[in-house]
Amino acid sequence: MIDSKKELSSEQHTLYIEIIPEKKRVINKEKNIYEIRPKHKRYRVYIGRFFELKKGLHSVFNGLREASEKDYLELMINSGGGLVNEGQQFYNLIQEKFYRRTISYLDNKGYSMGALLFCMAEKRVVYEYSDLMFHTYSHGSSGKGGEVKSHVTHTAKKLEQFFYNLIVKQGFLTDEEFRKMVIGQDYWMDTKEMCKRGIATHVIVEGQELTAKEYLKKIKNKKKK
Repeated sequence: MIDSKKELSSEQHTLYIEIIPEKKRVINKEKNIYEIRPKHKRYRVYIGRFFELKKGLHSVFNGLREASEKDYLELMINSGGGLVNEGQQFYNLIQEKFYRRTISYLDNKGYSMGALLFCMAEKRVVYEYSDLMFHTYSHGSSGKGGEVKSHVTHTAKKLEQFFYNLIVKQGFLTDEEFRKMVIGQDYWMDTKEMCKRGIATHVIVEGQELTAKEYLKKIKNKKKK
């Protein structure tokens, strides 16, 4: 059951922590072989806009940092994007506490930083009408001329590398597509396109969780009928 004391919220995101009891699965009853998954916690975060103006993400991140190596993270994403800095905080936390134990769900839309967050998980689940969009970052700077120039140059190098590692290194966009994105091209993708590119690994449809390959086969067979 969900411990209400472990429900933590920021302005835009909410964290729920559920205790999952120990589970035993029979492998071979005759040989008395079982697979046991120990008691652990599921950390589920509902993701909104990356734009915290009041109390920030301190309580949510502090709750997530209590996770052990047996726990895992689910990201329920319905986000139009926002501040890259906040998205990078999630990236850092995944690398630190939930590396290879993160599942992202694209619950309706993931644009800009919402799309990048979706790409941070190793298992990425979409629905029939999920929507994703990649585009370049927005940035501003103020100060003396030299300060502005050095700040912009530094930020561009850092953020373009961050975007590149999440999008191109995983094969979601080509190098040429990424170059176009950096200078202003937006890439909008529906469920079919996300499956074809490997962005989505699974699709939930008609009460089932299908692999991306199974989903593409399913819709192809529907067209033949």
